[in-house]
Amino acid sequence: MDTYYRLQNGSDVRGIALEGIEGEPVNLTPEIARTIGFAFAKWLEQKLDKTELKVAVGNDSRLSAEAIKTGTFQGLEKAGVTCFDSGLSSTPAMFMSTVFENHGYDGSIMLTASHLPFNRNGLKFFTREGGLGKEDIKAILTIATETGAFQPLENSHVRKIDLMGDYAAHLVNIIREGAGREKPLDGLNIVVDAGNGAGGYFVANVLQPLGADTTGSQFLDPDGSFPNHIPNPEDGEAMEAIISAVENNSADFGIIFDTDVDRAGAVDKNGKPINRNRFIALMATIVLEEYPGSTIVTDSVTSTGLKWWIEDNLGGVHHRFKRGYKNVINEAIRLNEAGTPSFLALETSGHGALKENYFLDDGAYQIAKILIKIAKLKAAGEGTVDELIAELPEPAEAIEFRPRITVDEFSAYADEVLEAFSAFVEEQEGWSLTPNNFEGVHVTTPNGWILVRKSLHDPQIPINIESDVVGGTKPLKAAVLECLSTFEGLQI
Repeated sequence: MDTYYRLQNGSDVRGIALEGIEGEPVNLTPEIARTIGFAFAKWLEQKLDKTELKVAVGNDSRLSAEAIKTGTFQGLEKAGVTCFDSGLSSTPAMFMSTVFENHGYDGSIMLTASHLPFNRNGLKFFTREGGLGKEDIKAILTIATETGAFQPLENSHVRKIDLMGDYAAHLVNIIREGAGREKPLDGLNIVVDAGNGAGGYFVANVLQPLGADTTGSQFLDPDGSFPNHIPNPEDGEAMEAIISAVENNSADFGIIFDTDVDRAGAVDKNGKPINRNRFIALMATIVLEEYPGSTIVTDSVTSTGLKWWIEDNLGGVHHRFKRGYKNVINEAIRLNEAGTPSFLALETSGHGALKENYFLDDGAYQIAKILIKIAKLKAAGEGTVDELIAELPEPAEAIEFRPRITVDEFSAYADEVLEAFSAFVEEQEGWSLTPNNFEGVHVTTPNGWILVRKSLHDPQIPINIESDVVGGTKPLKAAVLECLSTFEGLQI
């Protein structure tokens, strides 16, 4: 009964597709993918009220990609769908396959598990309205549960397409138009670290046609064993790799993508990372220049300095919302529908979306916006992008830890912890609950802030602490643990 439901991961499907890690049995097989592919087709028929559907499927560099893709196509074809195989692809490109005039598919599926280990894989679904939501995924898995396993058709008629060639040309045109020149990156050394994911195309198909010298780019070949580092802009080892590439090649700019290129990070010419708060600050600087006064939606762990940067320095509005890229993007969409202009939604993980780009979670598009700015600054002799955020106030210290919940009903237990911590805050001198908070218990203190929240999917309590004082996180952490230590169901 739970074979399919347990694969739901918020707004997509994820599971273990390969053996190789002890204690992690395979639960996403080609046969299961077959049924899910069939279920998506039936859901899409109901959604669009039409038959004779056209659906594209692409994949990142995962070792299980071909097997899972074969199963997915078998399910789609069993449902009467005309299928298109885009091969190695990025997640944003799979959405664009539904809106490009020369493709225009009714739906698409991306096979990826983002930055997770080699044994994982998953399915992300798109229509022309965007990525599917949690309730959509639940509906698809309900159809899959009711359908169960079945034998595939004997003959397959999947058609190969060059989606990534079209998507790369799309990015090139955007950068050329934005910068106003055929080769706006001429004279710049820009290095890319693709982490052996799907982002290697960006070098030969985007940067080089724009004139960039890409000497020093690394780990461009797809390899789902991820032999060099995890393809994740949040990972310390991954960031050190792109920093080294920038420094060793005296590059002007460095770019790092996650496995399926819906997230990105960067490194400036001095080898300093542009990620998390700094990435949001740079994107906010670019967007607010184009759309003055816009509300910028972020997740809940952004810094106090970023709020000052967006509101006091740039004249925008900072709306700190919940963690989860879908939460952030959907909130920006909601604000626009309610009459509040919001042109950018960004999470500190590197997930982000712009209104001008369908609110699509697209790391490559964000990098394209930054490259346009780099080219314009260079042409005008006005410096480099790192100088744009040189005055961003940054915390002296920032830490995160996640006590584990050991009881079965972890969600209800987490609510008890948050209620107790909220009461604890009221008793602390100089502490106050932060106004306009949308997630967990956010606390403002004389030396920084604390956020204690519940994880929606995991038995843990994520805790973030930021201080503007060196050594300031230690006493704040001690105070939090003083409260949480009274809960026997927490592993402190």
